[in-house]
Amino acid sequence: MIMELMAPCHFGLESVAKREIFDLGYEITKTEDGRVFFKGDSEAIAYANIGLRTVERILLHIGSFQAKSFEELFQGVRALPWEKYIPRDGRFWVTKASSVNSKLFSSSDIQSVSKKAIVEKLKETYALERFPEDGAPYPIRIFIKKDIVTVGLDTTGASLHKRGYRPQSGEAPISETLACALIMLTPWKKDRILVDPFCGSGTFLIEAALMARNIPPGINRSFTAEGWDNICPASMWKDCRRDMKSLIIEDVHPDLQGYDIDKSVLRTARDNAREAGVDDIIHFQQRDVSKLSHSGSYGFIITNPPYGQRIGDEDNLFELYNKLGEAYRTLNEWSMYVITAYEDAEKAIGRKADKNRKIYNGMIRTYYYQYLGAKPKWNKR
Repeated sequence: MIMELMAPCHFGLESVAKREIFDLGYEITKTEDGRVFFKGDSEAIAYANIGLRTVERILLHIGSFQAKSFEELFQGVRALPWEKYIPRDGRFWVTKASSVNSKLFSSSDIQSVSKKAIVEKLKETYALERFPEDGAPYPIRIFIKKDIVTVGLDTTGASLHKRGYRPQSGEAPISETLACALIMLTPWKKDRILVDPFCGSGTFLIEAALMARNIPPGINRSFTAEGWDNICPASMWKDCRRDMKSLIIEDVHPDLQGYDIDKSVLRTARDNAREAGVDDIIHFQQRDVSKLSHSGSYGFIITNPPYGQRIGDEDNLFELYNKLGEAYRTLNEWSMYVITAYEDAEKAIGRKADKNRKIYNGMIRTYYYQYLGAKPKWNKR
């Protein structure tokens, strides 16, 4: 059965998610702010959950309609083909409802009305007055934007940024999915040097290592849809994991280095890398950003420095970014990518970025400053 799936992603990074989904072999049907829709069969649910690096979750798109009143919401949800997806013993609830620029805005009321509508529909289908709801979970998510309601079944469970290797994190971590998307916005490849001088819990470097070895980000975690025998049989998940494991390349040893001045944070980074199975290819060291150096050429700095809203002292930020800029200028033909909310970052670094991209890190508006070095000579031949 061919279905339409939805992949929520970071706002402004839809193009990265689209490319990743396309490379996995699926047809993009449409793109909205913070969401990419694509077609796939039941196997696509497994491959997308296990293999995609930049999206937050995979939703099975049940349907969309317009609703400006709760009666329209009730009738619209009730009309959807729930019997195709939720079995007689399925445990279903509306786990989240969100609304933007719409007549309906109360999340709790949207959840309550939608649940009642689904119950009424399935009462007719299964000729039941009460549902046991003792089977597999079928969590439902509802998004309303400009009065258009989009309804999806959550196949994922815990967000896809939870790879399973980072039980602990530093004081202001960047999410794994955002880190991957930012790396993918650069020309970095596994044969190029990568340094993060503010590595914190090591997310950039660990995600780069997983990419270098082609290790699927979700290979070691479970997903809600693994209990959906009516849609995704257990044997299919087993086959998918086996196929994706066969594509892992162990004999890859990229030059990945992470520095931080905080010893305890570095211990966490090493623990995380060990949990991810890539601690053998990442070098972590206690080092101030002013000591950043490397003898190699055409390398990359990709980093998330302090920017005063979560950690760091605002008064010291200019000096910190100034040190980063000075260190960068000593490197031979390197590129540098910095995500930060610090407004004077370019001034402190001492050079206007070649490119700049606005990105939201959680609820914080940040900018991704891109300083482009020369292409390696071997790429010019």
